[in-house]
Amino acid sequence: MATIYTYWISTALLSLLYLSSALMYLTKGKSVRQALADLGYPTYLVSLMITVKILGTAAILSRVTVGLSDLAYAGMFYHLLLAGLAHVAVRKPNEAAPAVVGLALLITSFVTQNAARAIASPYGLL
Repeated sequence: MATIYTYWISTALLSLLYLSSALMYLTKGKSVRQALADLGYPTYLVSLMITVKILGTAAILSRVTVGLSDLAYAGMFYHLLLAGLAHVAVRKPNEAAPAVVGLALLITSFVTQNAARAIASPYGLL
């Protein structure tokens, strides 16, 4: 039972992190574009990232198919890993904290998903 609660809490917090980030991208577009430019990324990624963050969250929460859910987990993993490394590379390691927290939530959610979901992922551990 504790594993099920762990899954849902970590998944809810991860979803909140991603959806609040997408909302910030929508409402504070100019400052987000500047932050991405400072990290060396093109600013046209903002609209793409809004879409991907919302769809990835929806894929994990709805779990239409296990494969799509696992693909969303993989995409989020690479996004969070690269986001954290980008901040470290420009010598702003404190700004990598949300990515580190997101990685911890993502790994917890992924590892515990089979305990809470009816159809098990072949890659989940518990």
